[in-house]
Amino acid sequence: MRKLFPVLVMILCGSSAFSQKIYGTVFNEKGDLLPFASVTIKGSSVGASANDRANFSFTVAPGTYTVVCQRIGYAALEKKVTVKDDTEVSFILSEQKLTLPEVTIKSGGEDPAYEIVRNAIKKRNFYLQQVNAFTVNLYSKDVIKLRALPKKIFGQRIPDEDRSNIGTDSSGKGIIYLSESFSRVYSKRPDKFKMEVVSSRVSGSGTFGFTFPTFISLYNNNVTVFSTAFNPRGFVSPIADGALGFYRYKFMGNFWEDGKMINVIRVIPRRTYEPLFSGVINITDGDWRIHSFDLLLTKTSQLEIMDSLQITQLHVPVSNDTWRVKNQLIHFNFKQLGIDAIGNFVSVYSDYNIAPKFDRNFFDRVVIKYDTAVNKHPKAYWDSIRPVPLEREEQKDYAVKDSIYENNRDSMLTQHSVDSLKKRQGNIKVLDVFWKGINRRHYSKTNSYAWGVDPLIKNLEYNFAEGLVINVQPYFQKYVAKMKSNITIEPNFRYGFSNTHFNAWAHVTLRTRNMGNGSEKHQALTFGGGKRVSSFFQESSFSVFSNSLSSLLWGNNFRKTYENYFGTIGVSKRYESGVRVAVNALYEDRIPLDNTTNFTVWRKDSVNITPNYPDERLPSQFARHQALAVSVDISFKPGQKYIQFPNSKMALGSKYPTFGFSYKKGINGVFGSDVDYDQWKFNIYDDKNFKLLGLLKYRVGIGGFANAKKMFFQDFQHFNAGYSRSDFGRASEYVNSFQLAGYYSNSTNASLYTYAFLEHHFNGLLTNKIPLFKRLNWNLVAGANALYVSQRNNYVEGFVGLENILKIFRLDYIMAYERGKEPVMGVRLGTGGLIGGAFNKNSSGSRANRNSMEISF
Repeated sequence: MRKLFPVLVMILCGSSAFSQKIYGTVFNEKGDLLPFASVTIKGSSVGASANDRANFSFTVAPGTYTVVCQRIGYAALEKKVTVKDDTEVSFILSEQKLTLPEVTIKSGGEDPAYEIVRNAIKKRNFYLQQVNAFTVNLYSKDVIKLRALPKKIFGQRIPDEDRSNIGTDSSGKGIIYLSESFSRVYSKRPDKFKMEVVSSRVSGSGTFGFTFPTFISLYNNNVTVFSTAFNPRGFVSPIADGALGFYRYKFMGNFWEDGKMINVIRVIPRRTYEPLFSGVINITDGDWRIHSFDLLLTKTSQLEIMDSLQITQLHVPVSNDTWRVKNQLIHFNFKQLGIDAIGNFVSVYSDYNIAPKFDRNFFDRVVIKYDTAVNKHPKAYWDSIRPVPLEREEQKDYAVKDSIYENNRDSMLTQHSVDSLKKRQGNIKVLDVFWKGINRRHYSKTNSYAWGVDPLIKNLEYNFAEGLVINVQPYFQKYVAKMKSNITIEPNFRYGFSNTHFNAWAHVTLRTRNMGNGSEKHQALTFGGGKRVSSFFQESSFSVFSNSLSSLLWGNNFRKTYENYFGTIGVSKRYESGVRVAVNALYEDRIPLDNTTNFTVWRKDSVNITPNYPDERLPSQFARHQALAVSVDISFKPGQKYIQFPNSKMALGSKYPTFGFSYKKGINGVFGSDVDYDQWKFNIYDDKNFKLLGLLKYRVGIGGFANAKKMFFQDFQHFNAGYSRSDFGRASEYVNSFQLAGYYSNSTNASLYTYAFLEHHFNGLLTNKIPLFKRLNWNLVAGANALYVSQRNNYVEGFVGLENILKIFRLDYIMAYERGKEPVMGVRLGTGGLIGGAFNKNSSGSRANRNSMEISF
């Protein structure tokens, strides 16, 4: 043990005994600070990036080094440093003095920049594929600051407590997000990628942040920054194959660095409102590789969300003939709705290995993996690895917010904390049940749960069968530790004032997530029963509110309904492989529901009222009957990728489409069931981004009834249709409905049918050539929807429209053709664009959203 003791001491103290800091500050010749300069050990990728206050710091073993300081627009400076203890080195950089050859001043000649860019374009693909595989260490620091925060947004006051919680002072200034992470990145051509997040830290939080690699390469023809949300078309690289048709170039001169001549090229977009960069790109002479760049995106670059986005990169040699990114800075500005925010996302890459060897199964479905101790490292650890020193404001943010977080965490299970959480909710306001709804948490050290009631007014309905309808929809949620499940109980109470019918039913759902052997499985068990009112087309996307409005104002009740006593049970499972399986059994005792009122706002519109059954397909109301059906639904999205957190996984999607298959059997004679049929369906759907050419969304399917011996209209295959029969109306669900078709006119029980929904979002293509449209950022959308059952039963519609109107709306002109009928034309208004598109993705009701969540206390 005595012999081992000195060895243990050396191991435990190794980081302090065998590594020292090189630290300092970077200035210009006037003595001003030069933030975000790159400081590296010459001939390697070891080094750091200066912070916003121009301070830098990194660790090395004792020895003698040549330290290089670089910043775009300034001459590189080298200093020889001998490191024994922590060593301070400051740099004073002089502005880059460019040499301008005589050829550039000859009149009528082509700017020399074009020949340089042509050479760079010829070498682009070589440098893109030069490195077959690599590994690299990545340090990231992300900071978002508010410079102004209004007292109200959309008329809603921001409480002082909320302003304080996000980290702003009384004037609305302060850091609202600060995080750091250290990761190991692995990559192999053509598309293999993995990142292991070793450590992550978020100020005032125990979460993992949104660590994601921002590898931006101008060697790609099309460049994506962060996310396609900033521009789904991407941005054209200044050295893309077709870049000469998008950019103008100006030769600014050249300079020499480490024996290499570097050409400085100004990049100028040929047209505004195209996805193009502006700024400076530096290209080495002779080998025509990227040395560095400083490029800008603005609103005239079709940048969404942000007002401006600046990207700065510096490349360094990591071998004799291979250069890689050393430092990257992404700076954004956001100034809208009275909010003034800026952000800096700094990435420092080090320790490249461009000849790694990977095990055969090293690259799997997990793209980003967080270490189990990712957020458990002490302050001393971060101080020892951080290549970008913290600024004073950042140090204070960590100190204050982490202290508050740790205090709250330690007191979380105390009675005082529970009492505080209860008090923060305030008292129940009875009037809230009418408009806001009631959503409460019962906080307890041993028995926490959530309960509430959906708003009564927002759930009011009107139809001619029941008249005014009131729906009372309470809910209860609780995590049951013994079952490792979330349980949700949702009763429903419904009363129609015209027919005086009272209906009550309930659903109970148990949701469980299992982690085992590195894989994850989600499963749910749902059962329910009671007496309810259902639509003939139960999977319809037609909103109850739209139907109520249409009935009241124009006498058009599209959503035909019936009453039924029912019982149902279903099991669903979602596997990590991308497979989802659902099995469901449903029994219904179906009871006709006839109209009992003809009230409309304008009495003349009562002539539009039709019976409460699909009268365009049925000659009379159906007779009471019973139906038992069992269905199996399977969907599969191959190639699904994941982020693996210590205790969960999150799907990232796949480049492949989703395939779906379902089979439904109507069972005769069981529990008095009167149905006997067999239905099958197969469909494929996906979004395909063609970058500059736009985004294609599609859904195609085929299906039929192998057996249709005994069926009722509720059992037919129905298709989503428009919300209105008029020339102008609200659009129904895109890429899943026929906008101008009759609501039940295409319902079928044929042995074979097929359908297709296609729409292409041009995302600025073509409309950016029209002056008004490009300033408003209105985008073209076009497509077609079709259904084929037989030569005598088919339907097709084509449309063209504009979206991103006020960032929310979409307007389409549609022409429809149906066999044996005159063409029909109409205009539909819906949501689409930057904000409106998000509405479409999240348009499910509050109950569906609640069921999709997992809660634990």
